[in-house]
Amino acid sequence: MERAEAAGTTRWPRAACLATVMLMEQRLLDALAYLQSGLGILCLPLVGHFGTSYGRYFSPSLSWRVPARSAWALQELPSLAVPLLVCARAPAERLQRWPNRVLLAMFLVHYVHRALIFPFLIRGGKPTPFFTWSLAFVFCAFNGYLQGTYLSRYAAYDEGWVTGPRFLAGFILWLMGMLINIHSDHTLRNLRKPGETGYKIPRGGLFEYVTAANYFGEVIEWFGFAIASWSIQGMAFAVFTFSFLLGRAKQHHQWYLEKFEDYPKCRKILIPFLV
Repeated sequence: MERAEAAGTTRWPRAACLATVMLMEQRLLDALAYLQSGLGILCLPLVGHFGTSYGRYFSPSLSWRVPARSAWALQELPSLAVPLLVCARAPAERLQRWPNRVLLAMFLVHYVHRALIFPFLIRGGKPTPFFTWSLAFVFCAFNGYLQGTYLSRYAAYDEGWVTGPRFLAGFILWLMGMLINIHSDHTLRNLRKPGETGYKIPRGGLFEYVTAANYFGEVIEWFGFAIASWSIQGMAFAVFTFSFLLGRAKQHHQWYLEKFEDYPKCRKILIPFLV
């Protein structure tokens, strides 16, 4: 009897300690989500003013360069690997719920394509400065932890969530955005015929309406994910994506206007008919 009581008193402090740790981590995830949103809002004026130094804006004078295919694959890989590692340590009762599984799958499907497929479709491609690559790597690890941990350990949904209006609306937006993103990347890759060099004006699809149709697709995708997950973490990622890509799209838009006299003046930057 005394041994049983001793074992019981030992288990209670452990349970209380675990509950405290989980509460602290949940608060940390909320704080990191607000931080991500703030960094995204900060990125908009910074990227808009200073621009970025990779892709067509790459300067050969920069040292410490990462080849294009390797840069894309390695910088995106943490967004795939970190959630999988987090899921391996997550409570089984969370991962047994269909809403958590489906939302995690939505996040991971994007990065399977981005880390394991997209880099090997690149034709040529200019190197990425190591500093720019390292920032992207850190962000992907950060966001992979944020989304993966929240969905595998703390997100609580009813079993009927995947048939509810918020999830269905978000899923449709997510799927549309991913397809727009993939199709637009395909259009950009096929602008040049074999042996050709230089840049051309993108034509067809949503490029008839915006300069950065591929970015528009990604923005739609992650706002759809945010609605489907109905979480601070998902919305923080969507806000960051929109802010960063809007700054990048402005840089592209200005570059096209300066390089091509016949660039369509009616095209918007990122959002058709609006921005």
